[in-house]
Amino acid sequence: MNYLELINKCLVELNYKQVNAFSELTKNDHKKLKNIINIVNTDVCGSEKWNFLIRKKEITLPAKTGEIQNTIDGRIEAIISDGAKFEYYHDFERFFVNSQPQNTYSLFNDKILFPIFNTDKTLEIIYYTKNCASDAEGQEKFSLENEDDCSLIPEPYVEPIIVYGSCMKLKGNPEHVRFSYWYSMYKEALMNLRSRISASADDVPSVRMFRR
Repeated sequence: MNYLELINKCLVELNYKQVNAFSELTKNDHKKLKNIINIVNTDVCGSEKWNFLIRKKEITLPAKTGEIQNTIDGRIEAIISDGAKFEYYHDFERFFVNSQPQNTYSLFNDKILFPIFNTDKTLEIIYYTKNCASDAEGQEKFSLENEDDCSLIPEPYVEPIIVYGSCMKLKGNPEHVRFSYWYSMYKEALMNLRSRISASADDVPSVRMFRR
């Protein structure tokens, strides 16, 4: 379900008139709704370590350098090389004098720091992307911008999460006649996503609400 389709679903739920084209979204409520849809989408994507956001990238660490440019567009989960996992170590200053514990890494400004090795190392970096959407060609991006952009939240969860969550935030009044319904449907959809698409079967389903 693309951005325009999600917007029209919200408009129907809000008893507003649907639009035939993205260019028709010119009213203030349209602009607010577009922004709120992105807030809900990014909040949900950033709330958990969802397995649909896991990505993998291979980078070469040159010999006798001990650092690489951090090109990872998200949160690093694991770094593996030669079958060994590198653990994050908070004291980055120790890497400057190569006195850090073995098989560790740290972060400093836009660099990932490692022990200094005598040979090149191939690093497999597993991370959770910070991107929350993709365009028509499948190129990932942070937010929904164009009518054919899609959320990275998988079907069939994206529609109820985005639609009910956005309607709830747009009205923002618990006394609204449909607020409780929107909240319950949003909560149920988010719990279903959490329980069926979690990174671990041992995770306990939970619901996190974000207000801005």
